[in-house]
Amino acid sequence: MSRFFLLPIAIALFVLAHWYIWARLARDTGLPPALALLARYTIIALAIAVPASFLLARLAHVAVPKPLVWVVFTWMGMMLLLLTLLAIGDLGRFALLRGVHLWTGAPVDAERRRLLGRALGGATALVGGSLGVLAFLRARAKVAVTDVQVELARLPAALDGTTIVQISDIHFGPTIGREFAEQLVATINPLHPDVIAITGDLVDGTVEELRELVAPFAKLRARHGVYFVTGNHEYYVSIDGSSGANEWVAELERLGIRTLRNERVQLGHVNGVDSFDLAGIDDWNAHGGGHGPDLAGALEGRDVSRACVLLAHQPRAAIEAAKHGVCLQLSGHTHGGQIWPWMYFVRLQQPFVAGLDRIGDTHVYTSRGTGYWGPPMRLGAPAEITRIVLRSSSRQAA
Repeated sequence: MSRFFLLPIAIALFVLAHWYIWARLARDTGLPPALALLARYTIIALAIAVPASFLLARLAHVAVPKPLVWVVFTWMGMMLLLLTLLAIGDLGRFALLRGVHLWTGAPVDAERRRLLGRALGGATALVGGSLGVLAFLRARAKVAVTDVQVELARLPAALDGTTIVQISDIHFGPTIGREFAEQLVATINPLHPDVIAITGDLVDGTVEELRELVAPFAKLRARHGVYFVTGNHEYYVSIDGSSGANEWVAELERLGIRTLRNERVQLGHVNGVDSFDLAGIDDWNAHGGGHGPDLAGALEGRDVSRACVLLAHQPRAAIEAAKHGVCLQLSGHTHGGQIWPWMYFVRLQQPFVAGLDRIGDTHVYTSRGTGYWGPPMRLGAPAEITRIVLRSSSRQAA
């Protein structure tokens, strides 16, 4: 019932958003009649194309032409930027006009209001368009390697310098394909990592749809192996209520990538002394089919004198991880906000947005993500491949 109740509200807000953009950027800016008409029908077409493409792809299983997919996803990002800038501008205009009225005791005349509205609309279109182009180019740029050092109190001195390369939130799908996977392999393998960790949201589709896109990951190489934990998007791939998570786990195993499903492995020299635990849990939102996070089960019976690194897609898992003595948690999910100003809203759901943080004695690293979701844009939150160097607090004594 809740979905049926929320759907008309979502549709109404979606329509209202497009009307607002048209009114402020086309109607109120005094465009010539021909351009105003073009703007009106373009916005109407975009407002129809976005839901239509999703319905065709997910419900009717119709292959949406790639050019249309790019237009739809790019417009989603542009719409967010324009709405944000318009809201900021109109709130500022209201405050200014209200202040002038209070100061002078007389209302600002209609002509000045109109000129101010036109100026703000034009400025928004110019700034929003420029930011949109910049965000698009940054999302398509080569992903840089971010180096992070984390000191772990229980890491043996012999394992000081152990490297974990983390990638997260790639979202292989309509606009991220096989070429991107090949670029990642070409960047990661020369780093000669001890461990490669993929912390969820690898795909946005079924194995049948995306198998060839992910196939280059079979060439990933790390001394102690490549490991994966599920993200929430691994459970969104089917509209019929069933997820493709189990199928993806099997496919990744075929590629030589091990999925840690509420379990752990012992890495390092594995002699009971010079080693550490690498654990992984199912995503916070996993449900059905035997899936669901179980950190207590993953850590049951472990030697607490060993350092433990946990792979958990969502940063909020760190609250429980700190209670279980985890030394370091590697997460993703947030994309660092991906497109300004979303990084300010992510904290409403997650305790951390990006970078290295801490809860008690537990370090938490939240990746900004390696790909992107939806709009092929990144603004204020660059993508990353993270090379984490583990440092032992006892290395100097050793």
